[in-house]
Amino acid sequence: MATRAESAALTRRALLDAAADLLDLGGPEAVTLREVGARAGVTRGAPYRHFTGKDSLLTAVAIESWERIADQVHALRTNPDLSVSDKLRGALRTLIGVGRDQPHLYQMLFRRRGHRPEDLSEGLDRVRRQVCAPAGDPAADRMRAAGRFQDEFLAIVTDLVGRRNARHYGALLLAGAHGIADMELTGHLSTGRLRTTSDELVDTLVRMVTDAGETA
Repeated sequence: MATRAESAALTRRALLDAAADLLDLGGPEAVTLREVGARAGVTRGAPYRHFTGKDSLLTAVAIESWERIADQVHALRTNPDLSVSDKLRGALRTLIGVGRDQPHLYQMLFRRRGHRPEDLSEGLDRVRRQVCAPAGDPAADRMRAAGRFQDEFLAIVTDLVGRRNARHYGALLLAGAHGIADMELTGHLSTGRLRTTSDELVDTLVRMVTDAGETA
């Protein structure tokens, strides 16, 4: 028989999975604690025992997503069978893949400061977070998880171009990946004039940065 802690962990897991599913289906507007609870098959009050409100729940989804992306990039970085170029190519494709497969999540992950779930709490949600939330800062937890992804990504870039140039080329590569993800999502890459794919653009980006690293 599951202990109380194990039961609580299972409920939280079910709520997070249900919220992620609803986010994929209809964006943040589709995520409400009532719908999440119903989809998870828990009592109406259960979501409020784990999250102070919708924004708290979406922030938890974002944190888990950043951790998952960081895990994937870490696995690429530490794979001894891959060249550094292949590791970088895989990391960029991982990020673009989120934009392709989970566009609502992708947009939420890269919202500018002030427009993220943890920044939008108001009314009862804000009161609950101030009074009932467990210790810890959701915004800080989110930044820590996103920072872990950046650290893993920059470690790959460093192996390619050196420490001095890593931040410059890392920013260039991420900006390129965001542009590719956006153009793919909006259908601009498949137009008759451009006639290219995200994979071809990633290959070009990696090749350009590899060449820059060799001449630096």
